[in-house]
Amino acid sequence: QVQLEESGGGSVQAGGSLKLSCEVSGLTFSDYAMAWFRRAPGEEREVVAGITWSGKSTYYIDPVKGRFTISRDNTKNMVYLEMNSLKPEDTAVYYCAGGSSSWMRPNYWGRGTQVTVSS
Repeated sequence: QVQLEESGGGSVQAGGSLKLSCEVSGLTFSDYAMAWFRRAPGEEREVVAGITWSGKSTYYIDPVKGRFTISRDNTKNMVYLEMNSLKPEDTAVYYCAGGSSSWMRPNYWGRGTQVTVSS
């Protein structure tokens, strides 16, 4: 059974930082691309960042470039999202996803972790 479990969400003031973690089990983690998605209140879910199986290539949507960093540790089956200079518009439920060759089309999802940024 594949499981993705996020942690690290919380409430911060604008300009603050958070680091999200996602522990993956039930699949050969190093075979797959991984991604972080988010869903803000009243909005559609969107991809935030993606990373290839090796970690050598990453992708970010424009609003988070230069502020967020996605990384992975294939020895620990972990993927991370470090978020700096947070803005109120980053408020959302953040989801870890993966288990396919493309981070844009994941096969598996975590339950999500809430990030709230106050002004």
